[in-house]
Amino acid sequence: MLTTLVVYVPIIILLLVVFAAAIKILREYVRGVVFTLGRFTGVKGPGLILLIPFVQQMVRVDLRTIVLDVPAQDVISRDNVSVKVNAVLYFRVIDPERATIQVENYMQATSQLAQTTLRSVLGKHDLDEMLAERDKLNNDIQEILDAQTDAWGVKVANVEIKHVDIDESMIRVIARQAEAERERRAKVISAEGEQQAAQKLYEAAVILGQQPEAMQLRYLGALSVIANDRSNTIVFPFPLEVGAALSGFGAKK
Repeated sequence: MLTTLVVYVPIIILLLVVFAAAIKILREYVRGVVFTLGRFTGVKGPGLILLIPFVQQMVRVDLRTIVLDVPAQDVISRDNVSVKVNAVLYFRVIDPERATIQVENYMQATSQLAQTTLRSVLGKHDLDEMLAERDKLNNDIQEILDAQTDAWGVKVANVEIKHVDIDESMIRVIARQAEAERERRAKVISAEGEQQAAQKLYEAAVILGQQPEAMQLRYLGALSVIANDRSNTIVFPFPLEVGAALSGFGAKK
């Protein structure tokens, strides 16, 4: 009896090991890429998967969105400014077969491609564009990465530039530039205001010149303002028509 038990125990253990190796349970977000004697035979999952021991092997592939932090990259902008830029990348596997067969490590490959693409795209833009047009740059980088990773069965959903680090001396230059720009805008606004005021004064003078009665009313209004003033000096408006008449009388005489 003991001899029989000693003989059957290893066999039972071996069967349990083989049975455990044959049964796989995959979660909802996991797919199994199955190879039979080294050849691709299909993608299985989720749920209970049965494999032929020692004949079939399975590679697990996660289909959830992966958040990848792109390390800071040294970038020289189109206007020759050196900056450090880092970004975050959101991608996921949409074809487990290609993600397993077409590339050795799709995560490492996507990370390296994101770093080179980040330097390449940002190097074609000025520093002002990097700071002010991040949405456009994010879309450009995302489109390039998505086109490149499509062959690997990877979908790049989004790219976000996180930080654009500038040298301290360059920050002071940008501050002076911003201050000069504000002064320029203030001068332009002041000049435009003076131009509009001059235009309105000209239009008012034309109207008053065409209607002498309006000019007299303007004189009366000025006298009313002067009368209410507490100043000891009173200036009376002198009509231009009277001056012209007196000038003509003196010339005739």
